[in-house]
Amino acid sequence: MKATGIVRKIDELGRIVIPKEIRRTLRIRVGDPVEIFTDREGLVVLKKYSPIDELGSFAKEYAEALHQTSGRTVLITDKDDVLCVAGGSKKEFLDRPTSEAFENAIEERKLFVATDKDPAFVSVLRNDEDPSYTQQCVAPIVSDGDAIGAVVLLSSNNDLGELEIKLASTAALFLGKQMEN
Repeated sequence: MKATGIVRKIDELGRIVIPKEIRRTLRIRVGDPVEIFTDREGLVVLKKYSPIDELGSFAKEYAEALHQTSGRTVLITDKDDVLCVAGGSKKEFLDRPTSEAFENAIEERKLFVATDKDPAFVSVLRNDEDPSYTQQCVAPIVSDGDAIGAVVLLSSNNDLGELEIKLASTAALFLGKQMEN
């Protein structure tokens, strides 16, 4: 078999340095959890760990319930990707990487509502110059003190109100508590 990757040696403590290019591509930073497992062929796999991903189908059902209640497009994200979409185009959002500005916004651990005219408005997706929505409500999901993702409600009519804000806030709080259990 021909080697095509970067070769690194294991040190005396069993450590391997993950090359900068790979860390940048996978958006792995100092302190980020990384999952290590083997597949059936004996390959060792490193994967950036997403705690929200563990909620799986529960998060999808929760997003669908939020959509049915609010009539809005609902996204549930971790800090790097959109994990669930309800009421919107799955092709447009699902499994797409989030923007750095979005990640920075949820790191502040504060709920915010913004229209595309506000300075606080951030594109949810990376490289999305012309988003299909004009208003957003972003409620960070905080678990054990760490911002791990967000519940996002989107509107193209700039009509998000108190109900949507409460729904997003409650959903984020609930999902954060689920992660702590």
